[in-house]
Amino acid sequence: MNPGWWLLPALLGAGFSWRHAWWRPAVDRRLPRILMYHMIADPVPGARFNGLRVAPAMFERQLRWLRDNGWRSYTVSELVDAPALPEKAFAITFDDGYADNAEVALPLLQRYRCKATLYLVVDRHDRDWSRARKAHHDDGELRGVAKLSDTQVETMLASGCIELGAHTLTHPNFLDLDDAALERELVEGKRRLERRFGVRVRSFAYPFGLYRSEQVARVRAAGYDSAVTVREGIDDPTRGDPLQLARVKVSGRDGMLAFRLRMRTGRRGV
Repeated sequence: MNPGWWLLPALLGAGFSWRHAWWRPAVDRRLPRILMYHMIADPVPGARFNGLRVAPAMFERQLRWLRDNGWRSYTVSELVDAPALPEKAFAITFDDGYADNAEVALPLLQRYRCKATLYLVVDRHDRDWSRARKAHHDDGELRGVAKLSDTQVETMLASGCIELGAHTLTHPNFLDLDDAALERELVEGKRRLERRFGVRVRSFAYPFGLYRSEQVARVRAAGYDSAVTVREGIDDPTRGDPLQLARVKVSGRDGMLAFRLRMRTGRRGV
């Protein structure tokens, strides 16, 4: 019997949507979960990207649940480096570099003794990179969201719970880049972060999760040991390709039950 079916009466009684796909089987808890976040901020009425905004109160509920249920926190590089991982290992990731990562998320991470990997765009200020994926995203919403200052990044790194990862120079769409432009985004982005913050940058996040299969070798050649995608799921970083790791998407549009189901199965619903 599918282990999800016993939840049916409770879920239907609560009016729970079929889109959460609660019936999917659980993924082995010996495989680590890599959680994908962007902003820790309250939703903006009518905004396009509220799915990227996880409310601070919800983020704290998620961290508390992880702690209370025995989950253990790592950075992405720690997951990849570990010869063996315990059950219930997870890594939090933040993409892009929004100011609320320092102002809101960092104190909560420290309170719950969690680590995170920050995938930082070098040239991040006054940019709305969403148009690089879809040209009709021209309302400038992301341009108006405050981005991390270098001083805030330094504060995050000084906390001891943040790993710095690269997210390119300008957050381009890799499908549109020629080899020279790709090389610059990968190599120069890594070099600038390392020079500015005095840390080794080992992990990378593909902008929009878009890339061609042959570009993975270029990521490896640029000196990265791991890379995360936006492919939904739960991978074994010790057996699969550490340069194409799946993540568990955490949406600002979901509640705690959806979060717990995603921790269980790695994926959202239909």
